Amino acid sequence: MDRGMVSEENLHFLRDRGGLYLVGTPRQMLKKFQAYLLDSDWSEVQEGIEVKLLNSPDGRETFVLCRSSDRREKEKAIHERFAQRIETGLERLDREIRQARRKRDRAVLERRIGRLLGRNSRAAGGFKIERLEDTTCQAGLKLRWSRVEAWRQWARLSEGCYLLRTNLTGQSPERLWQTYMQLTDVEAVFRTGKSDLKIRPIWHQLEHRVQGHILFSFLAYALWKTLQIWMEQSGLGRGVRTVIEECARLKANDVILKTSAGREIRLCCITQPDPAQRALLDRMGLVIPERLGRPSWVRSPITSQQM
Repeated sequence: MDRGMVSEENLHFLRDRGGLYLVGTPRQMLKKFQAYLLDSDWSEVQEGIEVKLLNSPDGRETFVLCRSSDRREKEKAIHERFAQRIETGLERLDREIRQARRKRDRAVLERRIGRLLGRNSRAAGGFKIERLEDTTCQAGLKLRWSRVEAWRQWARLSEGCYLLRTNLTGQSPERLWQTYMQLTDVEAVFRTGKSDLKIRPIWHQLEHRVQGHILFSFLAYALWKTLQIWMEQSGLGRGVRTVIEECARLKANDVILKTSAGREIRLCCITQPDPAQRALLDRMGLVIPERLGRPSWVRSPITSQQM
């Protein structure tokens, strides 16, 4: 499970029934492991990805501390962008206050600051903002803000880092990280269901419908993994989406032919793959048939006279 689904109540339920789990943790939990971020005993599991294992105090769980260089650059850019937005917004508010021709309502100003920080929450902790009384201006207020150095240092240290927790035992750091990253495959399958199959979000009210949706999702994931295994065995990597997009250009068309008996027969024919598609299918050992199913007679529409 990703961290959005994790709660202590859920984990307690899993432990009580003997379940095994490998889950993400809320962002604030990472701060408890701040000292370990400075250590050098990291294991590289993939280019740009490093992990280390840490035991919980009670010995019932293992924490997996991970850091990614690509993720670090992404989060750094996010923090800088949101911090700049806050700075720009505060400067605009300060100008409005200094140019005001009447006394400003302190509560209104605080709400505007709250909305500004809410829209840019990823960097809100990096600012200390004060609303001060000022009798020298008509607004009666002034803004003063400064950057919080402790927040900036923590942001730089934790950018690109995330924390997993598990009650699995005897697993290597590489294996735990690879297992957790299967979530990306699952998310890709869900996107396939919503985009390729045009399945809208459904809010089920009945239990058997929930079970049916779970079964459908499981079957979609099984098909995705089967296609992925075929690709890996064929030396084509793991880019399932590429194969789906290529195969989506293969179409099934109904061809209607007239017969000497005056009736019509329907053939379901498949478009012939182009050279690129044929090479891909050959590598995977797949053969596209010329037709689907058997020919079938086209039923004549019932006329009013026949009725």
